[in-house]
Amino acid sequence: MYILVVNAGSSSLKYQLFDMDKQEVAAKGLCERIGIDGKLTHTSTGKEKIQKDIPMPTHAQAVAALVDSLTDKEHGCISDMSAISAVGHRIVHGGPWLIKSVLVDDNVIADLEKCRDLAPLHTVPHLLGIRGCLEVMPETPQVLVIDTAFHQTMPPEAYTYPINYEVAQKHNIRRYGFHGTSHRYVSGKAIEYLGNPNAKIVTCHLGNGSSITAVDAGKCIDTSMGFTPLEGVIMGSRCGAIDPAVVPFVMEKENIPVNEMGNWMNKNCGFLGVSGVSSDLREITAAIDSGNKRAELAYNILAYQIKKYIGSYTAAMNGLDCVVFTAGVGENDARLRALALENMDYYGIKIDPEKNNTRGCVDITAADSKVKVLVIPTNEELVIASDTMQIVSEIK
Repeated sequence: MYILVVNAGSSSLKYQLFDMDKQEVAAKGLCERIGIDGKLTHTSTGKEKIQKDIPMPTHAQAVAALVDSLTDKEHGCISDMSAISAVGHRIVHGGPWLIKSVLVDDNVIADLEKCRDLAPLHTVPHLLGIRGCLEVMPETPQVLVIDTAFHQTMPPEAYTYPINYEVAQKHNIRRYGFHGTSHRYVSGKAIEYLGNPNAKIVTCHLGNGSSITAVDAGKCIDTSMGFTPLEGVIMGSRCGAIDPAVVPFVMEKENIPVNEMGNWMNKNCGFLGVSGVSSDLREITAAIDSGNKRAELAYNILAYQIKKYIGSYTAAMNGLDCVVFTAGVGENDARLRALALENMDYYGIKIDPEKNNTRGCVDITAADSKVKVLVIPTNEELVIASDTMQIVSEIK
């Protein structure tokens, strides 16, 4: 069975074709500059990568272009479009309406439309991608895999904001959490490795956007991101959690209009805003090595906040069996992992310095540590493909 996984942006469309019999990626690619001039990059496993300019005025034409690449006799990997059993779409925000992976129908589309207010930058492109696939492959089942779904198990005291209750209910304001597909994948892998279905785990998804989640017996009980992906730890250009009173104060002092303040907090803060160097942690570490104190401060803020979340989530779960690092920064920045877990003897968390410098999926726990520390590369696309296959199998 082949499952096509799609992640649509406003002018881009990433895709991977999974051979689910082998649990392997058969092909992957990217459609860029949709609505402008169009560019496609495609690679089928074991074959030469191709790049070509293709007019893509709409997402539907981008889908048609990727299908042509998948079925190309020289560079493709399937004979025709009928080989694709289903399409799985990554959906960032399902709001209170879409709380699990679901087969697309008119009602599901209507529910996703309601999420425009909650995540306009993501929901609109998602809808374009879904409608593009439906136009090109009308007979192929489409499945939505929701990033916020994993966090639906949070108790009310974790997801409720202490604002006016009626206002919160009226506008669906609550903690939703994000990166759920990643947290679900790596916590599941950790549970398998530990051989303990009741394990208490803190998963640290660290990249340009970062979130930390408390997982108790496979269920999320709290997570750092909130109503939007802006809350939580310091990120590439996002401020993370700050005193809400800072927002109107900065707006007044810097003459920033209401409709621009959200962009300011998302694009001008975080590592970029503190360091003045970059939103990329690799450039931050290079600046630290050159003696840049502001870059060092930005780096230390993240390490300190990771430490605080691990501590608070340990309290919330009444214990801790494992800490997991994942995503671009979590998987590759050994120095950050070491700094974040430094001086946590009270919790019995210790890592092996030599193992910590190893890449890939690795147990970096020190011999005398009471808590396991794992680095697990995330695979959100495989989760999407697996959910899609399961849902499609149930309807056949």
